[in-house]
Amino acid sequence: MLIDILLIAPIFIINLLISDIIQFCYMIVLVAKPDWKNEEIFFHIYYYSVLASVGFMVCVALERYLIIAWPLWYHFRRTIKISLVVCVVVWTLPLVYVLPLYFWDEFEVSETIFAVFLLVPFPLLIFFLGGTLKSLSAAISVSSDEKRRIVGMLVLVLLIYTLLFLPNIIWYLVEEASDNDTFDNLTFILLRFSPLADLILYVFMRKGVIDKLLASLCCCRMDSDDNSRSSA
Repeated sequence: MLIDILLIAPIFIINLLISDIIQFCYMIVLVAKPDWKNEEIFFHIYYYSVLASVGFMVCVALERYLIIAWPLWYHFRRTIKISLVVCVVVWTLPLVYVLPLYFWDEFEVSETIFAVFLLVPFPLLIFFLGGTLKSLSAAISVSSDEKRRIVGMLVLVLLIYTLLFLPNIIWYLVEEASDNDTFDNLTFILLRFSPLADLILYVFMRKGVIDKLLASLCCCRMDSDDNSRSSA
């Protein structure tokens, strides 16, 4: 019974949700204003969960890309064991950032690691979206509704990453940007919105949501065309 549930459950999305819940808990703790020692611990946990969420966003995008570009390979090679191993790796990698910052207080080294962690997924997300669009016509085994949903999700993931995470990359890598207090505050505010943006991603994963959205847009366009013709 448990194996059947795991086979159905979207493992990467569940882990992404867990990382978002950790971020929400940090925001609650931040409002509660604990003593400095506890706040520092939660600070490290928060950025650990941010890096983990970025990793699972890449996993979600990779999974959708494989469904379109390599459907046979994905069908025969995707197993619960492989997915769980990937999840363990994604949860482990952020320790490379957290441990130097917490135990050795190497802030500059941790800043560089954090920037690299955030920068590497950006070209990957672009590649997954481009490769998916290129392989759409050849994916005969995937329904048109599923194709629209996959492309919509990849576009949304790239949009979330560009708007909410890319400013942080600029802040860490560009010295002039890090000296700007306004840009500094803006980057951290945008980063706080990432769990909320992931909620939109969860909604888009549901079947029929993108189709209804496209249908609504088409109806609005048809109504506008009819109004313009009648006025003419």
